[in-house]
Amino acid sequence: MKHARTTLAIGAVATVAALTLTGCSAGGNASTDGPVTLKVWTGFTGGDRPGYATIVTDFEKAHPDVKVDMTVQPWDTIQQKLPSAWLTGQGPDVAAVSSDPNAVAQYVKTRSVMPITATGSGDGKINTDAFAPGTVDEFTYDGKLYGVPANFATLSLYYNKKLFAAAGITDPPSSVAEMAADAKRLTAGGKYGIALADNQTIQMWPVLQWLEGGDIVNGKNCSVVQSSDGQKSLSTWADLVAKDKVSPVGLTGAEADSLFSAGKAAMEINGPWAASGYKDAGIDLGIATIPVGVDGKSSTLGAIAPLSISAKTKYPKQAQEFLAYWTSKSAQQKFSLQTGFPPLRTDLSDDAELKADPTVSVFASQVPNARLYLPHVPNATKVDSDGYVPLIGEITRGKSVASATKSAGQTIDGLTGCGQ
Repeated sequence: MKHARTTLAIGAVATVAALTLTGCSAGGNASTDGPVTLKVWTGFTGGDRPGYATIVTDFEKAHPDVKVDMTVQPWDTIQQKLPSAWLTGQGPDVAAVSSDPNAVAQYVKTRSVMPITATGSGDGKINTDAFAPGTVDEFTYDGKLYGVPANFATLSLYYNKKLFAAAGITDPPSSVAEMAADAKRLTAGGKYGIALADNQTIQMWPVLQWLEGGDIVNGKNCSVVQSSDGQKSLSTWADLVAKDKVSPVGLTGAEADSLFSAGKAAMEINGPWAASGYKDAGIDLGIATIPVGVDGKSSTLGAIAPLSISAKTKYPKQAQEFLAYWTSKSAQQKFSLQTGFPPLRTDLSDDAELKADPTVSVFASQVPNARLYLPHVPNATKVDSDGYVPLIGEITRGKSVASATKSAGQTIDGLTGCGQ
């Protein structure tokens, strides 16, 4: 997974797998003689990529009658090619459709994906009861399941121990107020207190809003950024960036990652995919849970990418078996140890090996408090790109929060159909 919503991930240079896209017809093999070949597309080009390759290899060993031809390409490429490929029957059997979980809704509307019915706790079944909170609802429309999580990542607080020590700070912040104070104290000598991306990124700002007691929309899908709580939740960090210069303005996710990797920022909110790269960069790395908010509780983002099955696949049985294996307890335990991701299954919360892993344990401990971003909000992708991202860009450049949130609230309500 990459550190960018449009390019879910996140801090790694995208490389395209040396696999061809030609001949990607639904189902692959026209004949049932010999092994069935499932065509699979994913956008996992980052440091977690080998973990997904291991799942495929192990699945093929356990299912000698099924071969998996997995093509790895940037998310932008998938988003450009997949809609028409599936509509015309030329697409893959299975795809991680986007780094944006809300993208599943669009494929449901165009009838491009099939309902997943092989659920349960038996052999070869997809045990949805064991999935992380909210993930089943996220991919369920009109009572039917159209996707499963390819992964489940929480965001944690990365910090540079060397820069903390130089500033006389011994421990990572335990509250959002401490994090704000630390960000100011650490902004000195050409170094920034925190690298806060606001575009082409995993969502950092919603986490800050939640910690400060605010939100973006309410249960009726109406904007609340312009409410008193919404404005208050944005003001603290907007002022820290615009006035105290604790972070550069307008950072993309990749730029924020580079800033932290270079030792020029003391903190960053990021996912498990970033850990190995920061260690390789020589950062004296610390990873801590997101601090508690103004209500005394911690909230962080739960990031997922959906795996869905083409409505035109010739192999619905094998495709569902593949998803069952991908999300199985054994595959997820191995994947977590290899990548640092928390497992997407709650029945691995007490696994001794995972709890002993210093990276996995931090991210996994936050799964119960993780929140999805704009779950089932109509036009969620455009709410983000046309409403929320421009809002953050304005307030971090000095525009008044009251004025910016009023305009953003109108845009968001128009996109969600609030009041209609």
